[in-house]
Amino acid sequence: MRKLICAILALIGLTANAKVKLPQFFSDNMVLQQQTECNIWGTTDQGKDIIIITSWDNEEYLAKTDKQGHFEIKVKTPEAGGPFNIAFSDGEELLVLDNIMIGEVWICSGQSNMEMLMKGYKAQPVEGATEELLSCIDDELRLFYAKRLASLEPQQDLAGSWLEANAASVREFSATAYFFGKALRKTLGVPVGLICTAFGGSACEAWMAADWLKAFPQVQQTITEEDVKKLQQRCPTALYNGQLRPLIGYGIRGAIWYQGEDNVPRYDFYAPLLSRMIQGWRSEWQQGDFPFYYCQIAPFDYSVTDWALYNSALLREQQEKVETMVDNCRMAVLLDTGIKDVIHPRKKRLAGERLAILALANTYDVKGLPDFAKYKEVEFKNDTAVVSFDRSKEWVYFENGSTSKNFEVAGSDKVFYPATKVWVNRNRVYVISDEVKKPVAVRYAWRDWVVGDLMHDGLPVSSFRTDNW
Repeated sequence: MRKLICAILALIGLTANAKVKLPQFFSDNMVLQQQTECNIWGTTDQGKDIIIITSWDNEEYLAKTDKQGHFEIKVKTPEAGGPFNIAFSDGEELLVLDNIMIGEVWICSGQSNMEMLMKGYKAQPVEGATEELLSCIDDELRLFYAKRLASLEPQQDLAGSWLEANAASVREFSATAYFFGKALRKTLGVPVGLICTAFGGSACEAWMAADWLKAFPQVQQTITEEDVKKLQQRCPTALYNGQLRPLIGYGIRGAIWYQGEDNVPRYDFYAPLLSRMIQGWRSEWQQGDFPFYYCQIAPFDYSVTDWALYNSALLREQQEKVETMVDNCRMAVLLDTGIKDVIHPRKKRLAGERLAILALANTYDVKGLPDFAKYKEVEFKNDTAVVSFDRSKEWVYFENGSTSKNFEVAGSDKVFYPATKVWVNRNRVYVISDEVKKPVAVRYAWRDWVVGDLMHDGLPVSSFRTDNW
């Protein structure tokens, strides 16, 4: 049997109609995570012995199906390389997966700003998309784009296929995820596989299992089919069931996430909510505390929406807290990328590359990359507020000159006034308002729409406040 399978493997492209059925993400052109034991699973007739042979080492694995005809096996993967094949035989027929690469695999998830394709939305383009499509051919960058599905019950599969990067596939793939993967490819020089499972307008709660949500009484607990039909991507647990659960167990290096706009009206518990989601993903994946990098939502004028009563700076603040609550978790700041009247920023290259900076520096230990400075503390000296920052060894500065109009100061009356004098000295910002003789609080970029101009080493600093009013 083994000789037969190896002989057929040598004939590229020759496969039979197999009884062995695999989820759609186990297919030709896929990427498996390098130097690990990757789970592979599928179905055939119950009680069958399944022989699996991996061409990179000619190793033979044996799996037996259970009463439901399900089988699962772990295969050892080598250092990055390829292309390779995997053959599956149930003793009667053969299935061969072709053109498989071994490299780095990342899950890419969230709502519309992660889902947004390189071709953009109607009248909402991605900046630089045309130029990118002219030069994006890369047969070692592989893309899997999952079809949308909100479901009451956990699914076993999701619709999609692995494609090599070219103009046609990249045009129909997440722009943020693509730019992230391209940066990894260029820096690491190994194959990269991206699995994008996202849904525009989705709530964080939708990507979480029901058990994880029990800690949040604000969230609807009993879900019906009618709820799923009505709420779709905003229905708690519906996208976990439809678009995440099928993937759990697939060998990955980590995950990137761009979501939060839908949670602006529920900002007050977003930090513990997202923290619990990350912990839940990690627990079910059983790959330890894999890296999780996420985008802070960009500024946008929410006054034109039903959420006009909410300041999205409060959601951005909650997002920033998550990286202090969860290990191996960092946030990419996008405070300089927004558009006032469009919730989908065009600068998806910046989003993807900033996520890549975090991954390359923190997961792959690439030296010399910039970091996001972060508000540390404030000290008040007479009429002056002195704000200092962490992760700021290169010192902070203002993008458009020697000062900024994005700072406000308040005294004990809790009334904020625009700062009239703002300047930088090394990693400190000095703030004065002529209206406040004894300041007790400072805020920076603390509103929906703003163009962030406080920078460190080419990267923006998040909006922040020193008070908790």
